Amino acid sequence: MQKKPITNKLLWIFAIGQFGWSLLSGIVANWMVYYYTGTPDTQNPNTGIFASGITQNPILFKLTLFGLVLAVGRIFDAITDPLIAGWSDRSNYKGGRRIPFMKAVAIPFAFVTIGLFTLPQTGSVAVNDVVLFVLLLLFYLVMTIFCTPYNALIAELGDTQEHRINVSTFISFTFIAGQSISFMLPNVAGMLEGAVGQANSVRMAVALMATLACIAMLIPSLYIKERDYIESKPSETKAFSSLLKTFQNGQFRRFVYADVIYFFALTLFQTGLAFYETKLMEIEDTWTFVLTATMTFISVLLYPVVNKLAPKLGKKKLIVTGFFAYAAVFLITALVGRGLYWGFIIAVCAAVPMAILGILPQACVADVAELSRLETGEDRSGMFFAARTFAFKMGQAIAMVVFTSMTVAKLVNGESVVLPAQYRATAAVAFVTCLIGALLFLLYNEKMILDRIRELRGTDEI
Repeated sequence: MQKKPITNKLLWIFAIGQFGWSLLSGIVANWMVYYYTGTPDTQNPNTGIFASGITQNPILFKLTLFGLVLAVGRIFDAITDPLIAGWSDRSNYKGGRRIPFMKAVAIPFAFVTIGLFTLPQTGSVAVNDVVLFVLLLLFYLVMTIFCTPYNALIAELGDTQEHRINVSTFISFTFIAGQSISFMLPNVAGMLEGAVGQANSVRMAVALMATLACIAMLIPSLYIKERDYIESKPSETKAFSSLLKTFQNGQFRRFVYADVIYFFALTLFQTGLAFYETKLMEIEDTWTFVLTATMTFISVLLYPVVNKLAPKLGKKKLIVTGFFAYAAVFLITALVGRGLYWGFIIAVCAAVPMAILGILPQACVADVAELSRLETGEDRSGMFFAARTFAFKMGQAIAMVVFTSMTVAKLVNGESVVLPAQYRATAAVAFVTCLIGALLFLLYNEKMILDRIRELRGTDEI
């Protein structure tokens, strides 16, 4: 049966789902450490608002419980990626191989996010520790069940090079839109505080944002009839055999080496962003959204430029440029002084690598997955994206442990505080590792991949 043509309108509808899951992941990634650790001050009284409810002291060397919980959650997340990808690749549901997963898990995904900021707050610290651990595992599980099939559709809806770059551009836009809205959490909580109180205002703000995210995730799940656009042929390879095959792909490994280090550096930076602003620049946490919105706005303006330059210059050159640009941002962050203008300097500088690295890496994975399909006759798009997330989430897990270990409170004049130098050190580590990532990405051979796709298709179009 003739499949319906894939249009930019369809790709935009698909991209709305990215807004939803990025909003939920942004809430957890950007604010859980902020609200569950740290110490409040006069300017930012909500810092560590839930910290008294869980264990704060290091429990293993300098590793905190919260850091270990986040790291274990990320490792669990990484392990489940290939399992869900294999399940999705092998599935033959009436609604397709991807959409049924997304539709089933959108609502649980939102509820678990709300629970993370609500349930671990009983009168017992031990109970709270356990509840937080279980909820984080559930959060990463439902996120994987939604995101792994969703990411596989990037390659499958990207049936041409133009569509692969376009869909990567669209989902990058909706991703940073979701992340930017997540930074509004203190602003929304501030508006609700007078009516429901300090702690409940945070919970209510999370609930409102999670509801918005849930609606966004359901839109592509309900609108896109997967089998109308995609020839879904179930894979016969089992999950970990498929994962092993994926990592045996030399070009994919070269891509992943750099990707893991990049996400380690980026996670250090993102986890510390609220602290860099409040503790180093000494500005209120409500400015986080304004600065993020500035960065997002400039980044979006650069999207058409990246979209046009990628086919001309090649994705590899732009990605390496993005790595070096982010390294510069991390270095500036390590050296910032007091004042709001530092926040705007970082926001403007970060917009460039955000535009580049928000769009092009997904297109690289789609290229490698397409070449593999042409060479083997087996479509394992889900596993290629899952293998990438498996790898970079390991980098994120390590970054969570490193950040929380480097920012353990010290006793100064009888008071437990985190020193500014500790936060600066995390940005410095991000700077060094990002430079290493840039050098590693030079090993990736984009030209060979695209030439081989042209050869196998027998056409100049890719």
